[in-house]
Amino acid sequence: MNIYWGDLHNHCGITYGFGSLEHAIERAKSQLDFCAFTGHAMWPDMYEKRPETEFVVNFHEVGFKKLNDHWPEIREKVKKAGQEGLVTFQGYELHSSQYGDHHLLSPEDDLPLVYGRSPEDLIKACGKDAIVIPHHIGYPAGYRGINWDAFDSSISPVVEVYSKHGCGMCEEADYPYYHNMGPRDGRNLIYEGLKRGKQFSFVASTDHHAGFPGSYGDGMAAVWAEEKSRENIWKAIKAGRTYAVTGDRIRCSFDINGVPMGAKTYGNRRKIHWSVETEYALDKIVIYKNQVPIYVENGETYREIPDKGRYKLRVEMGWGKQNLYRWNGRIQVTGGKIIALNPYFRGRSVLAPSQDESYDADSINDIATYTSVIDEDRAEWTCDTVGNKSTLHPSTSSLVFEIQGDLNTIVYFKINHKEYKASIKDLLEYGYVTEMEYYHSQAFKIHPALPCTRYQFEGEIEDNVPQLSWDVYHMEVCQKNRQWAYVSPVYVKNNE
Repeated sequence: MNIYWGDLHNHCGITYGFGSLEHAIERAKSQLDFCAFTGHAMWPDMYEKRPETEFVVNFHEVGFKKLNDHWPEIREKVKKAGQEGLVTFQGYELHSSQYGDHHLLSPEDDLPLVYGRSPEDLIKACGKDAIVIPHHIGYPAGYRGINWDAFDSSISPVVEVYSKHGCGMCEEADYPYYHNMGPRDGRNLIYEGLKRGKQFSFVASTDHHAGFPGSYGDGMAAVWAEEKSRENIWKAIKAGRTYAVTGDRIRCSFDINGVPMGAKTYGNRRKIHWSVETEYALDKIVIYKNQVPIYVENGETYREIPDKGRYKLRVEMGWGKQNLYRWNGRIQVTGGKIIALNPYFRGRSVLAPSQDESYDADSINDIATYTSVIDEDRAEWTCDTVGNKSTLHPSTSSLVFEIQGDLNTIVYFKINHKEYKASIKDLLEYGYVTEMEYYHSQAFKIHPALPCTRYQFEGEIEDNVPQLSWDVYHMEVCQKNRQWAYVSPVYVKNNE
């Protein structure tokens, strides 16, 4: 099995989002394995049109009609993208005050655009192999939050637990809801659904509204599948072999008696095994049983730095002004080799439908996102960034390189007109920061190197004390940069 990364819920100009579908597809190809390009399609119990709701009702109606009028050509473009190295799924979104918002997904390229008053209606009406995924679940019931009473895991094997709206795990979770739709409600979060005995797996997706699937920090779905193909990724999603990350590709495995995340097993003897590979320094790994921590691994625990092995280097770019700024970078390694490269590109942040005169609505996502590992010791990239909206809302992009070498391995960077060279030994102690101009300009940061002893973790515990008819075990991982992984549960039925 391998881990593949994708975005199953994002928007662009095919309805009332911004940015062309063509550019959205290119952005997805630059950093994702799989993607769906979802359009807003219907809202059966939408508000009545009144003076205070007219704007909201109008832009939804216009968006729904736009998707309906162009559905065959949209579907064909997504199909074509799926033949060019990116695994694609067809899909669109149902708004609902009664049931909460869901997006319909299917692996079939002839998916019809049908109307349904409920998630179940949509599944029946489309007549295809399809699922519906609840998203931004944490809003209040009756106000487009999830309706746990009506939730059906047979048509919703996975639930979106994180997106641009925030985190829907529990009341104390990092990333509260600050979208203009309002705060999260503890009665509509993931922990509440698990307490009610609902069984499902976790995913994250961006819900980005400006045509930038996989925009860093807005959510991404991880899938354990046999290979990168539509058939195998779809099979894994339906089986619940998924988990959610906020942005960094935190590699996680989690099983009980060999039964993987998203699955069910039986028995009172439970050997819990996990492994984690982070992209940044670890804060904590927490194993939960019935939403209560039973094991915590603290990232502050001292771990010796090896003289040789693998190290991760993060290069972060951005800051400065709000206009697009072009970065051209190159890295060269002497006395070592590049093992892996993970890009983390961000698009322009659009929280809700509105028109910002500072950009063109169609080309808002015409943003450079290019990486290339030329050979084992050289890599290049090109990307665009904009300045941070505030000190709490970063718009930086970054790349993480994994390098095989030793303390004497030399790494050379050339980023635009700036150059820097240092050994792994030097980079373990200090990174490097420089601004591109002398005053309030764009800048880049080479973060301190991270040795493998601080990003590779594995453990095993036993828990042989049944509590409920079905005990629920899941894992959460936090890095020091506030990037999280929410790992889907294993459900264990007790022997009575």
